[in-house]
Amino acid sequence: MSKILIIEDDKEINNLIKLYLEENSYTTESVFDGMKASKLLRERAEEFDLAILDIMLPFKSGDNVLSELRTHSNLPVIMLSAKDLVHTKIDMIRLGADDYMTKPFDLDELIVRIEAVLRRSGQNEAFKEKVKDIAKDILEYNNIKMDINAKRVYVSENELELTAKEFEILELFLNNPTKLFSKANIYESVWNEEYLVEDTTLKVHMSNLRSKLKKYDDFDYIETVWGMGYRLRKID
Repeated sequence: MSKILIIEDDKEINNLIKLYLEENSYTTESVFDGMKASKLLRERAEEFDLAILDIMLPFKSGDNVLSELRTHSNLPVIMLSAKDLVHTKIDMIRLGADDYMTKPFDLDELIVRIEAVLRRSGQNEAFKEKVKDIAKDILEYNNIKMDINAKRVYVSENELELTAKEFEILELFLNNPTKLFSKANIYESVWNEEYLVEDTTLKVHMSNLRSKLKKYDDFDYIETVWGMGYRLRKID
């Protein structure tokens, strides 16, 4: 039995989808705002087979939830929106959505779309299992080595003492070595809270992480792209 996560702030619509899916033999769980959705997906995305995600959500928009989700999960997603605009649909697909439906929509059509997305994703199950079996628990970048399971980080074979947040920031970078992260991207991914411009918390953690990485290696691993954010510095 497939489990569907419904992320929709309109309680009436959320409940209507929930009841109809359960009548059609799906199990469901509901979330009503973007911030809680991001936190739940960060912690439990593997529990679900598909997510139905509205674009207009309180605290964090659906496109931001989707963008963050794609940094750590391939969970199939069907986007919902009142906007019937071609460029909006294209933007959502480019962000990683598997399908897109415009409100108001027919519930029978939603079921058909869900079945189609699950069928397409199911065709890749054998491949996913193979990837899972060979997935690395060790992340490496130049002289950095991170053991995810043991929660240990080494630079030039010297172990670093990192805080939990420093570890999570570094793990985010090592999992996405070519990606440029805005301050909001990093903060919301690691703290699971909305980023406030005047908050200096991230700046302090980035400074401390940089210092610890440079303790055993002169290479400045974290590059600041002014006005845009941070990324791992390219190794020549």
